Amino acid sequence: MNTREVFERAITSGEVRTDHLADDVVIEWPFAAGGPRRIEGRAAFAAMAGTARAALPFRVDAMVIDVVHETADPEVIVAEYHLDGTMSATGERRSSPLIAVIRATGDQITHWREYQDTLAIAQAMTGS
Repeated sequence: MNTREVFERAITSGEVRTDHLADDVVIEWPFAAGGPRRIEGRAAFAAMAGTARAALPFRVDAMVIDVVHETADPEVIVAEYHLDGTMSATGERRSSPLIAVIRATGDQITHWREYQDTLAIAQAMTGS
């Protein structure tokens, strides 16, 4: 399985499936506006993601890949994708673009660095 296939399988359910994360995965959000900027380990990510998702004012309906760029390193891709969601209070649909640099070895993601449009996320969170 190549890195693109691992990434595609990891997000097919509209959330990150932790079974495609290495036990010692490193996940980073360099431009995160609040919350952690780095998580180490599958268990730590799963704990953080469950708590964070429960607190969101919207439901994530899908994670959609727009473009995947292959790199000179076969273990690394750059993925452009977006989250589609529905505001819980109003039913209004929202979308937020993301870019991630993904490294996978075998069928496990070992490093995920995600760059977020923090303004779009803030607007989605507040419904503005």
